[in-house]
Amino acid sequence: MTSVEIVSFGYLHGEPPAAHLTIDLRHHFRDPHVSPELRYMTAHDEPVRATVLATPGIAALVEATAAAVAAFAAGPSAGPVIVADGCAGGRHRAPTFAMALADRLRRNGVTVAVSHRDLAKPVVQR
Repeated sequence: MTSVEIVSFGYLHGEPPAAHLTIDLRHHFRDPHVSPELRYMTAHDEPVRATVLATPGIAALVEATAAAVAAFAAGPSAGPVIVADGCAGGRHRAPTFAMALADRLRRNGVTVAVSHRDLAKPVVQR
């Protein structure tokens, strides 16, 4: 199977990266940023990952995105499949989703590279 590159990002930090598939997590999934106890944490912190992964619809979206990646990879063109997933600031939902998708794809033997464009940037004050 084709390799996959996953890039998480925050829309508040700039335009989405170029990708074959872009997932916008901003409007349909609760933002951990609204919880003061999670605001300054990131997807590297278990409470953030647990909160995001427990959000209704996230697990189904990971599965659906994995199926979409497989469809892209089945096409006749060679090269990696690039998935970009974004949330508002790029510190909570998007990187957690990216890591979950990478884990899901790796269980199927897919080679996956993950990068987080905005994870290390300061919290956006809004």
